[in-house]
Amino acid sequence: MILVLILAAAIWAIGSWLGTPLQARAIMLALLYVAVLFVQFALPAGHPLRDSLGGGPGEWLVLGGLVALVLAYRAGLIRVRDRARAVEAERDAATDLATGSGDAFSSVELDRYARHIVLREIGGPGQRKLKDARVLVVGAGGLGSPVLLYLAAAGVGRIGVIDDDTVSLSNLQRQIVHDDASGGLPKVFSAERRLRGLNPHVEIRPYNRRLTAEIAADLLGEYDLVIDGSDSFATRRLVNDAAVETGTPLLAGAITQWEGQVTIYDPAAGAPCLACLFPDDPAPGLAPSCAEAGVVGALPGIVGSIMALEAIKEITGAGTTLRGTMLLWDGLDADARRIAVSRRPDCPVCGDI
Repeated sequence: MILVLILAAAIWAIGSWLGTPLQARAIMLALLYVAVLFVQFALPAGHPLRDSLGGGPGEWLVLGGLVALVLAYRAGLIRVRDRARAVEAERDAATDLATGSGDAFSSVELDRYARHIVLREIGGPGQRKLKDARVLVVGAGGLGSPVLLYLAAAGVGRIGVIDDDTVSLSNLQRQIVHDDASGGLPKVFSAERRLRGLNPHVEIRPYNRRLTAEIAADLLGEYDLVIDGSDSFATRRLVNDAAVETGTPLLAGAITQWEGQVTIYDPAAGAPCLACLFPDDPAPGLAPSCAEAGVVGALPGIVGSIMALEAIKEITGAGTTLRGTMLLWDGLDADARRIAVSRRPDCPVCGDI
């Protein structure tokens, strides 16, 4: 029996050293336990292998029962703890509602955001941050669609969206915030209608116009976070310049065909800006639009959802964001990679910050 316990400890230690997931290590130990029981029940009494493992199944069954009891007890504690957190968060929010402190959650909002509130990393305080947040989304197209939908569903208090385009039939293959009845409608108003139907507790500010250098800094200055889902490098550079000028974190995504990328540009917090990584405009044909190069319909859903998740993390302080890191996604081979990115001291846009 001691030999098996030593082997189990070795499996656990080696798995931990290699970074094997906890669940995978637990499965390996369970398979080892099943193998021992098989030996005890399958081999006749007196068999050398059976004798070396204790000579009978009794002590192994007792050990398995004790482990099962411990695991069941631990699972029960986790459920009780999570429920206690949820009740505490709901009580705090209800207290705010009763005392009139701040912009309290209504009972409907408490129910709507319950799955966020029970998360340890978000909870009631994180949901409050989401409600108080102001996020500007540049572009209501492929990337903007999932970003807008998930931010509205998450309860971001104010969501601005700027785009001067109208909904066309070719958009509907991937721009899921719009529908067939929205054909010809300005995208920002189509998105506004959908978002208000999804969550009437958030404020939607549509800007049906092109983002220009004359208005960019003033507009970004009204928001805590800007998310760039545009498909034009000129627009991306304009948004980056305004974000650097106003000190606003810029969560940027880009897609083409089967590939996408996401990062957070934020020189004020030590991360690079767009110009640090791409100091020059791409040569003609190297950065074609979706209309020119094509794009698989689900790709902006994946990349846009990652952007929405990063926005929620950025607002609530949960987890590790992509500040200083770029995530590259290859949908054709289902491959994701992270690369470190850094500021350039001689950057013409953010070098003097």
